[in-house]
Amino acid sequence: MSFQPTAIVGIGQTHHTPRRRDVSFPGLIREAAVRALDDAQMTWSDIDAVVLGKAPDLFEGVMKPELYMSDALGATGKPMFRVHTAGSVGGTTGIVASHHVQAGVHTRVMAVAFEKQSEGNAQFALGSGRGASLGAGGAFAPFIRSYINRSGAPEHIGWQVAVKDRQNALKNEYAHLKIADISIEKVRESPMMWEPIRYLESCPSSDGACAVIFTDEDGGNAAASDGRQPAWVLGTAVRSEPGSFPGRDAVRPQGAIDCAWDLYGQVGITNPREQIDMAELYVPFSWFEPIWLEGHDIAEVGEGWKMVDSGETEIGGAFPVNCSGGVLSSNPIGASGLLRFAEAALQVRGMAGEHQVDGANVALGQAYGANMQYFAMWIVANSLDPFG
Repeated sequence: MSFQPTAIVGIGQTHHTPRRRDVSFPGLIREAAVRALDDAQMTWSDIDAVVLGKAPDLFEGVMKPELYMSDALGATGKPMFRVHTAGSVGGTTGIVASHHVQAGVHTRVMAVAFEKQSEGNAQFALGSGRGASLGAGGAFAPFIRSYINRSGAPEHIGWQVAVKDRQNALKNEYAHLKIADISIEKVRESPMMWEPIRYLESCPSSDGACAVIFTDEDGGNAAASDGRQPAWVLGTAVRSEPGSFPGRDAVRPQGAIDCAWDLYGQVGITNPREQIDMAELYVPFSWFEPIWLEGHDIAEVGEGWKMVDSGETEIGGAFPVNCSGGVLSSNPIGASGLLRFAEAALQVRGMAGEHQVDGANVALGQAYGANMQYFAMWIVANSLDPFG
């Protein structure tokens, strides 16, 4: 199999809101797809294939919606590929689309992911169609308590992440939650949901979609020559492991560690904290920021919360995290992973607007799903050889 350098030349997303009653599923994804085409200066006829991702069909009660979305995506008569890997699906969708170009199967591929949570019942779906589900927060709270016990992290770390991401969201025109008066006190006084996760440390339910257009090296160079900075996909990795087995460490899953070091090895990264300029991590509950900083060896074990506490993960800090506002501010589940990947690409293209990180040349996108058992990551850069 040949390996073609792959560039991102188009990114589009919807405004994320609690409910989009003005559009159907096809209307929602078309909105993101058209914005990505405009960004890439392409039309539907330029796209060779579409890769579509979303969370389980049970979340919205509509089975195989991709089968009737081909017209809305300009994909009639073209290959369409559906991806599903739980909460990491958006990230996996981007990776699968990039592989179609890297393998030389297609020249221009659109990845699109979406969720319309307002038309379903995620809590019911998470219980596999049965009532009384604990929900994602109930499933993850024991892992978070274990992290706190191991690391000795103080209680305010979770509040601090929640405030940071919500403040970043105020700079993102597409973000769902915009809480202008967000503060430590406001988070601390919000209702306890799943000890120790409070209401304002939790992600919202959002409607939204994201689309990303990939092309080959010639297409990337053509965009650059035209003054449109591409984001080059330097490496991708996915891993999965069973949700439970004897000896599994749910706070520091081996699959997550292996995924990161596979990725770092592809790119030539030996010191992620120094060589990566910013990261978009999948943080649906505030404590997952320090957990993933350690889970991907950006921080030493037991030290991730100290990066948060010192302000290193703020925009302007030494290692900015979730400058878009992250999953804590917008959570159309099927699209949430692709939004992380897309934000990383926007950053290295210098197109992140008010939440742009100065000097972002290399960026990490990460997503995870199900019972912390599906992992998807990529690294993008503003050149094919960012480390010289």
